Amino acid sequence: MAQTMKESGHDAETLTAQVESLLAAAGRGGADAAEVRIGTSRTLSVAVRNQQIDQLEYEADQSAGITVHCRRRVGSASTTDLTDAGLEAALQQALTIARFTEVDEFAGLADAERMARDWPDLSLHHPWALDADAAATLGRRLEQAAFDHDTRIRQTEGAQVVSTDGLSVYGNSHGFIGTEHATHHALGCTAIARDDDGMQREAASTQARHADDLNAVESVGRRAAQRATVCLGARTPPTTTAPVLFVPRMARSLWGHLLGAISGGALYRQASFLQNRLDTQVLADAVQLTQDPHRPRGLASAGFDGDGVATRRRRLVEDGVLRGYLLSAYSARRLGLQSTGNAGGVFNLDVTPGDSDFDALVAGMGRGLVVTQLMGQGVDLLTGDYSRGVAGYWVDNGEPAYPVENATIAGNLEDMFMQIAAIGADVDEQAVIRTPSVCIDAMTIAGQ
Repeated sequence: MAQTMKESGHDAETLTAQVESLLAAAGRGGADAAEVRIGTSRTLSVAVRNQQIDQLEYEADQSAGITVHCRRRVGSASTTDLTDAGLEAALQQALTIARFTEVDEFAGLADAERMARDWPDLSLHHPWALDADAAATLGRRLEQAAFDHDTRIRQTEGAQVVSTDGLSVYGNSHGFIGTEHATHHALGCTAIARDDDGMQREAASTQARHADDLNAVESVGRRAAQRATVCLGARTPPTTTAPVLFVPRMARSLWGHLLGAISGGALYRQASFLQNRLDTQVLADAVQLTQDPHRPRGLASAGFDGDGVATRRRRLVEDGVLRGYLLSAYSARRLGLQSTGNAGGVFNLDVTPGDSDFDALVAGMGRGLVVTQLMGQGVDLLTGDYSRGVAGYWVDNGEPAYPVENATIAGNLEDMFMQIAAIGADVDEQAVIRTPSVCIDAMTIAGQ
C-alpha cells in the first residue's frame, strides 16, 4: 500500500500517548480504574469478475473504546473520532454511563499480577507492497485459473484480493500498555460450474500474515473450479445412519462449537452442554487440542488477551479429557476461577493429527457421507443438539460414489465428540483452528 501507518499519522507512539492520556483523564474524572483500546487499519480490497474490476475499495478505519470502573459500576463508550475533542467526549460519555448503571460485583480489571510482562516477537507485521493495479492483476490470474481448469466453469462470483495492515494499542490502569501491529492478506475465488443437469458453486481461499505464505494464485483458482465441478450431478442420499467425514474446512466448525461450549460466557450463563465437565472425558481418547498463542506469523497469535493478561500455550483437551476453559477476567470471577488469558477467545488451536491420509479415511468409512459444505445454524450449545444442511459426496465400498446435495445430518455434540472414529493427517494450516479431517462414527443422515 502506498501510505504507511506513520505517514497517515497513526504510529504506535501516537496511539500509546493517546491511551495514556485517556487513562490519566479517567482517573481525574473519578474512575477507580479504566481500560482503553485505540486501533487503526488500512485495507485494500479488489474484486474481479469476468476479468473486469467489479469492486475496488480502499478503507482507512480508526476507533477507540473506553471502559471506566467506578465503584463496581461500569461505563463503556466508543468513537471513531481520534481527535483530542473526540476522545474526551467518549470518556465523558463512559463516565456518565457508569453513574447510572447497576453495581456489578464481578466488574473490574484483571488482577495486576496477571498482566503480560514480555512476550516473544510474533512476526505478525508484514506489509504487502500491493497497489490496486497489481491486486487486480492477481485477481484476473486467479479467476482465469478457474476458467482454464475446466470448460464447465462458465462464470464466477468473483475473485478477491484483500490486504489489511492494522495497529492497535491497549492499556489499563495497572500501567499495562500493549501494542499489536499485524497484517492479514487473503486471496479467494468462488467458481460456478454448469452442465446439462444444473449448476454448482464452490470456493477456495488462502490467507496469511505474510504474502509469501499464501498459496500460489493459480492453485487457488484451480481448487475452486475442481470443487465446483465435482459437485455436478449431485443427488439426494438415502435416509440412514452412517459415518460422516468432515473435511478440514468443515471440521473447524465442530471445534468451534466445542470452544463455544467451554467459553466463560456460556459457562456462567449455564448455557453449555459441557457445564461442570472439567477433567472429565468429553471427546474420544485419541483427541488432543492445544492452544499455541506465540506461534510466529500465526493468524491468532498474541502476547496478551483483551484484558492485558499474558497468553500461554495450553493443552485444552488431553486424551479426550477436558483440561481447561477459555476465561476472561470477568467470566472467571463469575465462576469463582482465575482468568486463563482468553478474553477475546482462543489464540491458535491445534488439533493433533492422526496417521491416515484423506484417502485412507474415506476407504475406512466403507459407506457414509463426506461433508464439504455446511448450511444453516441448527446447533444448540445448551443441549448439544446438532442439525445442519450439508453437501458433499456419498461413499460406497470405501470409494466416492456420487456428489450429494439436499441432505441433513443430525446428532448431539456430546455423542458426536465421543464417537470420533478417526482423525486424519491432512491438516489445514491456514486457519486459526488448524485441524485435519474428522470422521464421526455414526450420525443420522436425512435424505430420500
